[in-house]
Amino acid sequence: MAFKPNYNFQKAERNRAKLQKKQEKLKRKQEARGDAPEDGTAPGNTAEAEPVTAETSADAEKGTDEA
Repeated sequence: MAFKPNYNFQKAERNRAKLQKKQEKLKRKQEARGDAPEDGTAPGNTAEAEPVTAETSADAEKGTDEA
């Protein structure tokens, strides 16, 4: 049986990897400058900055509201 691609999952994985790489780079820059936050989180690291997963985008397309 042939491989069936899951484009939404692949895109979510790429976005997640890109976001993680950006956060690590920002953290390295802050540590090099010596102004890393005391709580250990990068600035702008909020729940709003999380990438949208394939599951939530699929729910949004269907119009379901499970909040």
